[in-house]
Amino acid sequence: MIPATETVSAPAADACVVAGWTPGAVGRIVLLHARHYAESHRFGLAFEARVATELSAFLTGFAQGRDHFATVVLDGEVQGGIAVDGAGDPARLRWFILSDAVRGRGLGHRLLDEAIAAARTAGHTRLALSTLAGLDAADHLYCEAGFRLAEEHAGAHWGTPAVERTLVLDLHAPPR
Repeated sequence: MIPATETVSAPAADACVVAGWTPGAVGRIVLLHARHYAESHRFGLAFEARVATELSAFLTGFAQGRDHFATVVLDGEVQGGIAVDGAGDPARLRWFILSDAVRGRGLGHRLLDEAIAAARTAGHTRLALSTLAGLDAADHLYCEAGFRLAEEHAGAHWGTPAVERTLVLDLHAPPR
């Protein structure tokens, strides 16, 4: 199980990046995903339930030194998060999201950089993520970090058609 809050980084415009679980993290990250993807891709209950189930399982099975989890907290409320699930090969970048309240402050870059650094420190050789076409801000961050498109296909397993993408980062490449 993931330990409670481990460290807090310096604030970025009054929001803090918190490494480790913090109260409310599961509920808020699920809520942020459910609302964002309902609006952007018309995803519904099946998507929300899967995010809740998989995030909960990840956190209760968290392995220090293999996995990574961090949240963004503003005024005591979780406003985003990111995780590295190191159980497989490649390791998976998951649950990366920020609320509108903290976007545009450089926190996405910070979360992604810290997650990549944690994956390297854990000894992972590749980091993969699943995403959808049309998420331009996220695509920009991933491209800047060195992720490359590995697969793209049309799918509808969330009840609405979407172009699903897998991006991969070679962790042996020098950090940006």
